[in-house]
Amino acid sequence: MYTLVLKKGEEKRADKHPWIFANTVQRIEGKDAQGSVAKVVTSSGRLVGYGFINHASKIIVRLMTRDETPIDRALFLSRVREAKVQREALGYSDNYRAVFSESDGLPGLIVDKYRDHLSVQILTLGMDLRRDMIVEVLREVFSPACIYERSDVASRLKEGLEERKGLLYGTLDPALTITENGLTLAIDLENGQKTGYFLDQKETRAAIVRYASGRRMLDLFCNQGGFSLNAAKGGAREVTAVDVSESALAQVEKNAALNGFSCIRTQKEDVFAYLREQKRAGEKYDLIVLDPPAFTKSADTVKEGYKGYLSVNAAALALLQKGGVMFTCSCSRFMTIPLFLKMVEEASALAKCEVKLLEVRTQAPDHAAKVSLDDALYLKTVVLMRV
Repeated sequence: MYTLVLKKGEEKRADKHPWIFANTVQRIEGKDAQGSVAKVVTSSGRLVGYGFINHASKIIVRLMTRDETPIDRALFLSRVREAKVQREALGYSDNYRAVFSESDGLPGLIVDKYRDHLSVQILTLGMDLRRDMIVEVLREVFSPACIYERSDVASRLKEGLEERKGLLYGTLDPALTITENGLTLAIDLENGQKTGYFLDQKETRAAIVRYASGRRMLDLFCNQGGFSLNAAKGGAREVTAVDVSESALAQVEKNAALNGFSCIRTQKEDVFAYLREQKRAGEKYDLIVLDPPAFTKSADTVKEGYKGYLSVNAAALALLQKGGVMFTCSCSRFMTIPLFLKMVEEASALAKCEVKLLEVRTQAPDHAAKVSLDDALYLKTVVLMRV
């Protein structure tokens, strides 16, 4: 077994956070395989914990335990079961995040449940080497009809792993649907964003219903149209869903038809270009949703990411009717709530308008993160009214 001895003073962070960075390690003793269980101790020899080691990653160890509990199938089974119990206690059953990586004590493993299908992301070497065991545990806890892997994410490259996706168990239903907020949604596990669909926004999508009645809506970076569909359910008179992805817009149209909504139309276009066109045309909207991909994914790119959020928010606010409501979102943990609110203030000044803050929302409770983690509030949505 490898034993990693931390530099003096590094134990303060290591005692709170499950990531052990390579540059915090004074020395490594012993020898074992990459992805094996390693021991981490302070400079004085006190136990910090045990976790999976990977020399290829800047995060050299991801801790699993803080004591001598064996890291084996029984531990995985216990933690997956506990994660399921926690979600069910919150009222989730049909579709929800079943395992959320470090927050459920299983760093590098994400499992989303879509009815009787499970979509799995395996992001780290330690978890990758235990894929077969993970499938066995998921089968025992959930008895799913299908387990589909969506490990086609660039972050695996940092672990020395290739991107991968494919069937792990059972049969994939190409006509899979779930129920969200009373809506029927077709889900594409094979090619949809992330694990198939953005489950973390479901509570905020439900919240748009109260603002939607009779309004003309613009849904920017609409993806599969969750906000559009919920607004239509809430009585929006006209909805325009804009995205650059043809496959995403095809899902919007499919789901609109499934729910009998005729008020939704799709527009394939770059959002920045579309906003410029709409301003030139003098168009105005009563309800706008702005839910872009993360413009900043590291501390080094926050400044440029801030500019991107500022530009698109100012352009969207310029199209918002007086008395209109805008939902503006960021899924980057580096765009903190105070920084995001500062950006909104600057964007409203650029758009020459005043706004009121109606709500600040975060990810749905099935995506709850431990407060000690850096991404505890990775998703935030600010709801504004132009006055």
